[in-house]
Amino acid sequence: MTDPIADFITRVRNAVRANHRVVQIPASNMKREMTKILKEKGYILDYKFEQDEKQGVIKIALKYHPVTKAPAIRNLTRISKPGLRKYAGVESMPRVLNGLGIAILSTSKGLMTDKEARKENVGGEVLCYVY
Repeated sequence: MTDPIADFITRVRNAVRANHRVVQIPASNMKREMTKILKEKGYILDYKFEQDEKQGVIKIALKYHPVTKAPAIRNLTRISKPGLRKYAGVESMPRVLNGLGIAILSTSKGLMTDKEARKENVGGEVLCYVY
């Protein structure tokens, strides 16, 4: 697998479009941090890390509106790819849907959202947009 972050995003996106309640993803430290950010920002219900004989599994419970059954994650887009990395400084930090969505960045202080990166005054690699 050349791009595990794209695999994470694709699995979540496919599960949301198929109206699944739970999605299982092979674990890594970066995927765990991305999952924690999605939980903090209210895009998923809950998550659980399980160890197996290899690297472990992340089980993510997806979030839907109780009445309309619309998913909380409407769009999940990979921005920086292995063939073309996208970096943003503090001045050129992206705003997703005028601040309604989030951009997940990999900074020198760890993974964080665009708003947290502006507050910390750091730039980094723009991994994905979520809204």
